Amino acid sequence: MARRTKEDAAATRELLLDAAEREFCERGASRTSLAEVASAAGVTRGAVYWHFRDKSDLFSAMCARAKLPLQTMLERAGNTPQDDPLETLRELMTTALVRLATDRRSQAVFEVLFHKCELTGELAPIAQRRQAERSLCLAHVERLLQQAIDAGQLPPDSDTSLATHALHAFMSGLMREWVLEKNAYDLAAVAPALVEMTVTGLRNDPPRRPGRVRPRVRPRSCTAT
Repeated sequence: MARRTKEDAAATRELLLDAAEREFCERGASRTSLAEVASAAGVTRGAVYWHFRDKSDLFSAMCARAKLPLQTMLERAGNTPQDDPLETLRELMTTALVRLATDRRSQAVFEVLFHKCELTGELAPIAQRRQAERSLCLAHVERLLQQAIDAGQLPPDSDTSLATHALHAFMSGLMREWVLEKNAYDLAAVAPALVEMTVTGLRNDPPRRPGRVRPRVRPRSCTAT
């Protein structure tokens, strides 16, 4: 009986997360009430509060369900020595794009995050969480790039911080634009080529840390004696 109750609770939680994806995507997160999510899930409003503290908690759980697999892969790659760090980076980037292109849940969540979400009012705590997640993501990617330097794949003076921010801008910008116009091109099909273009550019001509500029020494003047 207890096991059945636990299974029922888990099923209700999934119903609520599914409903939140649909309602947030259709109405926008800030304009959707918890009562509307509950109604769409076919449960009471009290069931929402049984599983989630508030809308911010529900929103976070919805995002985590879609993004956790990729976050776990990135964390493992950044914290574990890789035989071929740039190949690992290439695989992670390609997997992220293909997953977005082929997974309805990921598409819904990213559409809400990018285009249907104002992180103000009751959703304000999400902004801090997103910033923390972004910082963690950047840290893992930069660790991979440092591994690439250690493995001789990138020059020792490569600017890993600048390269990391550029890679993040490429990925987030591509995802943001594609979810706006999914029929523009087959993202799953072209993802390997797009990633290859970016990683090859990084390998062949990475941004470099500025070297120290040696101060110019004025020649000593010679006076005739």
